[in-house]
This record gives sequence, C-alpha cells and structure tokens, in this order.
Amino acid sequence: MPKVLVVDDDRHIRDVVAFALRKEGYAVAEAGDGAAALQAAEQEKPDLLVLDILMPEMDGTEVCRRLRATSAVPIIFLSSKDDEIDRVVGLELGGDDYVTKPFSPRELVARVKAVLRRRDGAVIGTPAATLSAADELPPHRVLRRGFLALDLDAHVATWDGAAIELTATEFAMLRTLAERPGKVFTRDNLMERAYDDRRFVSDRTIDSHVRRIRAKLAAAGGAPIETVHGVGYKLAAATPAP
Repeated sequence: MPKVLVVDDDRHIRDVVAFALRKEGYAVAEAGDGAAALQAAEQEKPDLLVLDILMPEMDGTEVCRRLRATSAVPIIFLSSKDDEIDRVVGLELGGDDYVTKPFSPRELVARVKAVLRRRDGAVIGTPAATLSAADELPPHRVLRRGFLALDLDAHVATWDGAAIELTATEFAMLRTLAERPGKVFTRDNLMERAYDDRRFVSDRTIDSHVRRIRAKLAAAGGAPIETVHGVGYKLAAATPAP
C-alpha cells in the first residue's frame, strides 16, 4: 500500500490522521515540523503528504515550495483557514488538494484515495497481478500531440523530450485537453475530469491549475494551451510536431 507522510505540529491531529490512514491499510510516517518533514520526505519517499500549513518556523507553504523544486509528490494541505484566496495560494504552490480544520478523518482518507487514483490512473488498494519470469509487460500507452507526449501508465509528461513535473491533478487536466485537441473544455468539464470524487471547486482553483501547467510547459519551450474567453480552455488543434 502507498505510504503517506503526515505533517502537523499538533500531536493529537497527527495521531487521528495516522490512525485513520492505517485503518485503511496505508503505511504512515510522521513529522512534527517543516524541517522534519523535508528530512522525512527524503528518507521515507512517501507517495503523498498530508501537510499542515500553519506551523512555527517553517510553515507548510515553504515545505511545499522546497519539495516542488525537486518532486511532484502529491500534497494535501491541512489548514484552519477557509478563505478562497488561501486555497488558491496553496494550489498555486503545487498542492493537489486543500482540507480545512476541523475535518472528518473519513473525508480526509477519501481525499487521499482520490488524489492517489489521479496519480496512478487506477484504484488504490487493488493487488497487482503476479508476473512470472516468462510474462511480458505490455507497452506503455503514450498520448502524443506534436511535441507533447503523455505516458498514461507512468503518468509522465514531456515536451520535446524534456520532462515536465506535473502533480496528479495537473496531469489529469492536461490529459483531458490532449485527448481532444481543438475542443474547448469548460472549467466544469475540467473539474469533473480532475476531481473524480464529484467535488465542487471554484473557477479560480481551475484557473490556478491551468496557470501552473502553462508555466511548466513554457519552461520546456511549449505553449499549446489556449484560452477561449468566457468559455474555457483547449489544446491547440495543430501543436508543433517534432
């Protein structure tokens, strides 16, 4: 089962979250502050972080910023702030989801499962088939749109061969656009594809994800996502070909 790193300076919250996750079969590592979180992330190689924002010395946003410099590990923020601007800032930094305190441990576990499903493209918890030495693995499914290539099995995106570090939510959105170049997807369309737990998120949240995807593509030399004002977004129908 995947490993989740739970980061919070409140021991009671860590205990509650860790208990709920272990009950569902997840491996759990814990950290009580930002510095310990960075060290644990390097040593434990977690599949996802549940990360408190308001911590002394180094808060969760700084931890996220440093992790995003080298890693696309999924991050779910925990915060006592419920303002939309705080959620948007967290997502702009590279968070995959945002849960406000007080929260239901059951809901948090459901959010963890949803984010990991988006990352893996499969239901978390389903045992993998045992392969014999004679078995051959099928080739990866790769979606190509000019310079853009999406490995749907490995969840890896590249532009002209350069790797693009996308979060699970960002990959789901870019895949949606790439599956039908030229088609305009509304923000509701993107929300439905990126958030498979049928949860509502604001237009600003969707726009924040798209901005981050664009910035990462631009860093690799690409700009295939177009805005259709008043409607939504699309991938250019004629993306440059290598």
